[in-house]
Amino acid sequence: MTRTTQPSWTAEPATCLRVTDGFRLADVDPRATTGFDGDKETGEVALKSGLVELSHLQERLFAASRGGDSRDSVLLVLQAMDSAGKGGIVRHVVGGVDPQGVLITSFKKPTPLELEHDFLWRIERRLPGAGMIGVFDRSHYEDVLVGKVRALATPDEIERRFSAINDFERRIAQHGTRILKVMLHISYEEQRERLMERLDRTDKHWKYNPGDVDERQLWPEYQDAYQTVFERTATDIAPWYVVPADRKWFARLAVQELLLNVLEGINPQWPVAQFDVAEEKQRLAAT
Repeated sequence: MTRTTQPSWTAEPATCLRVTDGFRLADVDPRATTGFDGDKETGEVALKSGLVELSHLQERLFAASRGGDSRDSVLLVLQAMDSAGKGGIVRHVVGGVDPQGVLITSFKKPTPLELEHDFLWRIERRLPGAGMIGVFDRSHYEDVLVGKVRALATPDEIERRFSAINDFERRIAQHGTRILKVMLHISYEEQRERLMERLDRTDKHWKYNPGDVDERQLWPEYQDAYQTVFERTATDIAPWYVVPADRKWFARLAVQELLLNVLEGINPQWPVAQFDVAEEKQRLAAT
């Protein structure tokens, strides 16, 4: 199935948001609406329209794995600085499809058990099965980003992890998992406003983490670390996309378009009935 993108898209998100050779994170404007010339109202209408199609494709993906021999699945990796909108993507994009076909994992600080294993051990245990859309709210990339910035691992170990990640992603892709890696790029100023809002509103205090300010003080180091991540792990089989995230409506719309593009590439089909439909109609009518 070939889908016509919304009229307000002047360029395919899968092209204009993709990290390619020579990419520099510092050149990306977090307030941009790259490839989209509509306003917020237009974008919200497009998001609602796209959700119908996303739900339809997700159901077909799930059905194809249950009623046929399809092993296709999708892994959406969401990485970002704190308050960039990962939760909003989960709620407003992925949250609109049938939950039985979605596996969402929010990776936190490794537990003592997880620390006894290689850093990819806990990731392997949460990979989506056939027919599923898996979402990583933070991921295995925390182990190179935080590890590098906080000097929790040696430079040699960080390089080993980059190689391990590339091998890991290549292997799961060969087994039918389409990998969509998205970095939500928020500005330093916008993050301050969002964190301050959490402090100003009692209904958002539960979302505030004092540690976010500690990480914020290392902003330049994290930007450099993300640049290194893109240079080491943006591959044809598991590309990176950088989505400007200061405008929440645009970030959600862009991720939805990227996810739709992946599902359309799979083009899941309804499984063929494993019974005689006409005969079953006659049997049912006779009851």
